[in-house]
Amino acid sequence: MNEENKPTGKIIGINGSIVEVEFLVDKPTINDLLILVDNPKVKMQVYRSASHTSFYCITLGSLTEISRGSVVYNTGEQLQVPVGDHVLGRVIDIFGEAKDGKGDISTDNIRPIFKATPSYEEIKSNIEILETGIKVVDLFAPLIAGGKTGLFGGSGVGKTVLLTEILHNIINKDKEKNVSVFCGVGERTREGHELVLELEKREVLPYVSLIFGAMGESPSVRYLTAHAAASIAEYFRDEKRKNVLFFIDNMFRFAQAGNELSLLMNTIPSEGGYQATLSSEMASIHERLVTTHNSNITTIEAIYLPADDILDQGVQAIYDYLNSSIVLSRDIYQEGRFPAIDIVSSGSSALNPEIVSPLHYYVSVQAQSLLKKSDSLERIVSLVGEAELSDEDRLTYQRVKKLRNYMTQNFYSTAEQTGRPGAYVALATTVQDARDIIDGKYDDVSEDKFMYIGSAHELRNQQ
Repeated sequence: MNEENKPTGKIIGINGSIVEVEFLVDKPTINDLLILVDNPKVKMQVYRSASHTSFYCITLGSLTEISRGSVVYNTGEQLQVPVGDHVLGRVIDIFGEAKDGKGDISTDNIRPIFKATPSYEEIKSNIEILETGIKVVDLFAPLIAGGKTGLFGGSGVGKTVLLTEILHNIINKDKEKNVSVFCGVGERTREGHELVLELEKREVLPYVSLIFGAMGESPSVRYLTAHAAASIAEYFRDEKRKNVLFFIDNMFRFAQAGNELSLLMNTIPSEGGYQATLSSEMASIHERLVTTHNSNITTIEAIYLPADDILDQGVQAIYDYLNSSIVLSRDIYQEGRFPAIDIVSSGSSALNPEIVSPLHYYVSVQAQSLLKKSDSLERIVSLVGEAELSDEDRLTYQRVKKLRNYMTQNFYSTAEQTGRPGAYVALATTVQDARDIIDGKYDDVSEDKFMYIGSAHELRNQQ
């Protein structure tokens, strides 16, 4: 079917990234791709209906060529993105155009960026711990293979660094079996560039596909980038039957992009100020990233907290889909303890004796109990000093400080900045070391010795 025989419509309104198009006959369906007749490079996607005959469309390029009265034709197809081995080790955008200076992506293997979610029968429940080698994560908020993990934090507290370290550690364990898809939504171009250089330096870039819709892009591009990345991940899971590590930085920016588009369509917002469709938009992306009988998709999401407010509606809309939540604290960051994870606020559904070992469960519960008790002791110490505590409370207070310091760790991804080599600590080592600290085996060691060590065994070697 050539261009002349395809249904045409007329642009009747433009508001930022939103274009209203009227089709009197042969109306398009949601997600259809429309092309400007006068300039085929200008594309737009049907987003939702505006009236009986008109539709709101999101633009996918420059607005300078678009004007009222312009004619568009409906391709009857969706926006498609390249998938498969050709996108591994490459950086692309939602149009499949290379952004890494390594030439065009040469493949005919393309998939629509939107796809129906797997049926209930296709989904597989998977209970398997995914070890990261990061002590505080593995002990207090273990990741589930095929599950979803959220990294919550305000601006500049280390979300992207932590996400990069998890990516590096997991891929290096089994490069052949795992592939990774990194989706950058609404973040800085500089951070994306640094990530590519780091992955290349660590020799894991050939196992990662990267797709970016940076902060400077239009809300329509940022919104669609997450769906395009999901299509790439689904292909590896369903066609290649590989386990996929899906990283997205930042999921809040996905919600924000949807909100910007909603405002441009003059949609009445919800009570919290976000789009009324926020929940369904979150479902549309999360329900695609699931484990099936073919293979699993393990999702790790960085989630920005506006004004450090974890109760923000856009943030809370993500919570329901997560198996593990890791909360980064600005106070801990300012104290110089990295990763700046708030242990008490973080958690995982995997932290129960049916999934983790009995010792792991016991140690994590005991440690969290001591940490909560220590919070009340902190207030007493700030008022009257540590000397006024009872002997038992003083012992608890000192052990908690050692435990907190032990949970600091040098990262491979920051080795150049810190001058300290990265460390991978096995889960079994972390659990045993934490238990020894709680049981008092290191009461004779000062708390400062625990900062940025790997295993506690290093302490005995220093003595």
